[in-house]
Amino acid sequence: MVVLVPIDDSDPARAALELALAGAPDELLVLHVVDPPRALAVHGHRGLDDAMDAAQDAAERILEEATALAESRGVTVETEVAFGDPARTILEYAALDEVDRVVVGSRGRTGVQRVLLGSVAETVVRRSPVPVTVAR
Repeated sequence: MVVLVPIDDSDPARAALELALAGAPDELLVLHVVDPPRALAVHGHRGLDDAMDAAQDAAERILEEATALAESRGVTVETEVAFGDPARTILEYAALDEVDRVVVGSRGRTGVQRVLLGSVAETVVRRSPVPVTVAR
């Protein structure tokens, strides 16, 4: 069984990785999606190219940590960095033939924050072609 785990540098994403590993998958596909507008907002003072480089560096660090954790538990890991809208990109990866399940973290926003900011996890749950587990 291949489990897709979208990951960023948040506690809910780490919880999703732990939950996925607890399920003893054959393989993990750990995905970090760089959202260009967000990368520009965080690193924009450096210019577009530098902002994207900084986002790529951060993604590689996050994926290295996830790989080390999974491999320490004997799980095979494949990692990917993708650029685009996080929910849309996660759904594209979920549609790959080898993916059997998605485990995604959620920050648990409610009320106005959820309406204004949206929810990647909610979009993935609603549109995924494979089962989705949400970790908080």
